[in-house]
Amino acid sequence: MKLIFVYNANAGIAAGIMDSIHKTLSPATYPCSLCAITYGAVRMNPTWRAWLKVQAFETIFHHSPDFRAAYPDVEVALPVILVARDGQVETLVAADEFGEAPTVAALIALIESRLS
Repeated sequence: MKLIFVYNANAGIAAGIMDSIHKTLSPATYPCSLCAITYGAVRMNPTWRAWLKVQAFETIFHHSPDFRAAYPDVEVALPVILVARDGQVETLVAADEFGEAPTVAALIALIESRLS
């Protein structure tokens, strides 16, 4: 099993700086709720990082362009958390569900409940 985390953002230093500024100045219009929950202004949330380290499953992280290139047949709104099992890719947390988990602790609980 793999968890695939897809950010609604671009990769790179310049994109990261712009995202940090956007997230800080106008969080309500920031388009990546997964980023907003799991990252501070410049680094990954320590609780999130620690949780990821102890998981038995593989984790894969994509930004929107590389996700679209890697999975051209998967049509989903971003951000999203997908689960890949036995060659199938399914949505675990859809873009419109991140509001149900506005904190790292809530997101972890949501993921764990859906995996069990």
